[in-house]
Amino acid sequence: MVTSYIGLGSNIGDRAGNLLLAVRGLIEASLCVTKLSAIYETAPVDIETTEPFLNMVAEIRSENVSPSQLMARLLRIEYLLGRTDKSLKKPRTIDLDILFFGNAVVDSAFVTIPHPRLHLRRFVLMPLAEIAPDFIHPQIHRPVKSLLTDLGDTQHVVRWHPNRLTGSSPEPLDLQGVNDYSK
Repeated sequence: MVTSYIGLGSNIGDRAGNLLLAVRGLIEASLCVTKLSAIYETAPVDIETTEPFLNMVAEIRSENVSPSQLMARLLRIEYLLGRTDKSLKKPRTIDLDILFFGNAVVDSAFVTIPHPRLHLRRFVLMPLAEIAPDFIHPQIHRPVKSLLTDLGDTQHVVRWHPNRLTGSSPEPLDLQGVNDYSK
């Protein structure tokens, strides 16, 4: 059984709904979702848009799934949720990235693991540190929480509360049963 971490992001349409559908897509793709971070609202980084993103990280466990097979499943979920343009600098309904696949280091034409820029992105490290603070980056050899501390506070990333402007309580995403899939 391999533990992997998947970054999820959306900045088009119903961003929270897109994240929920992506998490459900992970489950439907026979991936065992064992932990979910909170959702964070983030300013766009290296992308041609001014629309903010919602980002989160999921911990999954899989058996008999290679990194390439996992990437293929993520690409299928993206496609089913309306992402047809894989341009790096474009807005997206959903973006799913393999951050870590156990301690594997993979560099192929199809997938690069660990994600090559995760240690430079607060919007990845904050939710990742929430669910896996002590996970050691297999190439940098430092824990996630240390990478986050080193990055500092230069990128706008805040824990998301959908109704923070009105003062009412936020409605949580309905992720009932997601954590029940652990084996």
